[in-house]
Amino acid sequence: MIYHLIKMKKITFPVLTGIAIMALSACGGKKEQAGGAAAGGAPPVASYQVFTIASKAATLNSDYPATLQGEQNIEIRPKVDGFVEKIFIDEGSVVKKGQPLFSIRAPQYEQDVRNSAAAISSAEADVSAAQLQVNKTKPLVEKDIISHFELESAMYTLQARKAALAQAKTALANAKTNLGYTNITSPVNGVVGSIPYKIGSLVSSTNTQPLTTVSNIGKVYAYFSLNEKQLLNFSRTVKGTTMNQKLANTPPVSLLLSDGSNYPEQGRVETISGLINTETGSASFRATFPNPIGLLRSGSSATVRIPQQIKDGILIPQKSAYELQGKHFVYVVGQGDAVKSTEIEIMDQAAGQFYVVTSGLKTGDKVVFDGTSSLKDATTIKAEAMADDKVYEGLK
Repeated sequence: MIYHLIKMKKITFPVLTGIAIMALSACGGKKEQAGGAAAGGAPPVASYQVFTIASKAATLNSDYPATLQGEQNIEIRPKVDGFVEKIFIDEGSVVKKGQPLFSIRAPQYEQDVRNSAAAISSAEADVSAAQLQVNKTKPLVEKDIISHFELESAMYTLQARKAALAQAKTALANAKTNLGYTNITSPVNGVVGSIPYKIGSLVSSTNTQPLTTVSNIGKVYAYFSLNEKQLLNFSRTVKGTTMNQKLANTPPVSLLLSDGSNYPEQGRVETISGLINTETGSASFRATFPNPIGLLRSGSSATVRIPQQIKDGILIPQKSAYELQGKHFVYVVGQGDAVKSTEIEIMDQAAGQFYVVTSGLKTGDKVVFDGTSSLKDATTIKAEAMADDKVYEGLK
């Protein structure tokens, strides 16, 4: 280009010099760009924390929603018809066995007692008269003044009068029993429930609602259910050849209250339903908890927690795994510090913030601690080893 300009003789020397300098500068810039790309073409290797898999002991907790029921929930119902005359307790009161609860006004039963007492007096008089007739007839028969038939007739009359007296006494006992039903006492130690009927209410044995309910809550039953899969897992993991042996070997269970707090007393699983409910596909369990201070109340809801001990398990922090299409994966560090996405299988129960791995990993494998959101398969990393106590901090 410069040669052609010179040949054309239209450009002066200073202009020619400037053009030559610009051309040389352009060539030098291209070389610098090429050199810079060559020097910085490979991206820097990122650092990630890595831990080594080791066998650990842990406690797995399985939680099941439960309904609490008192040891006894007794409906207090009237056995006689009448009006509520007195209420000796209030809702929520703690009562003792034999303590008065209600008084029912039923004058008819008082009258029945008086009538039965009068009937007894009349029957006793009839018995005395019949006995006199027997005593009068007997010597006359012995002297053959009257026939033996008269004595037998008198004796039968005495026997009938005695039977009538016994019947009158029975009627009096029944009348007193019915009258006793007008005073209702607590059959057990417990806590009083709601009282739907107030003073003056007409009540009878046919009422749909009870007068109240007394709950014996010295011990409380927690009812919960396991589905078929959970029941099979329970049967396989708990030692014992019979269900009674498995129940005896079941560790003590704990209770989480509705506010999330731990109930201070531990309980025991005591019974398992022999049948699986065809509608829900689950079996019913019952755990018993002591209730010395009455903190638990019948009808409350809670959560039963059953622990399971793992001696030599492979545990990883939950943050070290990621989920894809219902499967779990981790990044395992291989040769040359290149990571590989590896599928793992885990147990349904978690040990706090840790997964229990059943397959996909083995002792000695190196796993990326936290990089699931930024890593890709086959990426080379700079591995930084983590201390074991940092990885499993908080593991119980």
